[in-house]
Amino acid sequence: MAIESNNSEEVVAGGGYQLYTGIAAVSVVAVNPTQAELQEIGINAKEEPKYSVEINEEEFNKIVFYLRHDDPNMTVRFDILAKPEHRLSKSGKAMWINNIGQMTWSEEAPVYDWWKNSDSSRKAYVGEDTLVNFTKAWANVANGGKISFDTIDAIMKGDVKELKQLISALNANKLRVLIGVKDEKYQTVYNRHFGRLKPANDSLFVKALNEDYGSFNAEYAKDLKFGVYSPSMIVADTAEASPFKEEEGDKDAWM
Repeated sequence: MAIESNNSEEVVAGGGYQLYTGIAAVSVVAVNPTQAELQEIGINAKEEPKYSVEINEEEFNKIVFYLRHDDPNMTVRFDILAKPEHRLSKSGKAMWINNIGQMTWSEEAPVYDWWKNSDSSRKAYVGEDTLVNFTKAWANVANGGKISFDTIDAIMKGDVKELKQLISALNANKLRVLIGVKDEKYQTVYNRHFGRLKPANDSLFVKALNEDYGSFNAEYAKDLKFGVYSPSMIVADTAEASPFKEEEGDKDAWM
């Protein structure tokens, strides 16, 4: 008799595809890919993907990045809900952004001492903050370095040509993301913090998770270490959150 057994708590091939949790270094291999482009990166899509969705009777465009981890070889998707409308808080303040990626909430154009490049200040779109923070980590933009998009109006409307150009321009770059599991079968990516490859600072993920409205609506490894998903080793965080984090509207500033 020859039986290569495993603990029954472990997830192994044969019970569905393997799932992972924890912080992982990933490459960006596609953004809003076509069916043919999905097949090129090893994903068997049965039909052309749609990059729009209706949530609570609101229409959003989806910016979908496909992220690849090399060892083990796995691909996970990361969705950003975007809209060509300015992002407003519950109290009516607008989110403002400048060309070095600073963000804050204000009724009028920001005039804070720490606010830089005020001549580039403008109201941010729904989903733009997440896109900028993701790209800042992916492109390894230094603090104070420029981070803006020439076609941001078009991107918010679903035209991601400029983002597709970054796939080749940044093909050698990686970033670190926190991966979780939903419903014990779907991989998902935390959207409140994205880490640089170096220095690998896990404490910034912990800080983000502990902030107001920073919870991760998924199951993830308690120690945040990357590895095979097991229900007995996870933190279940099912706090309800707006799809575009409107609850953060009363916070004063994001830097």
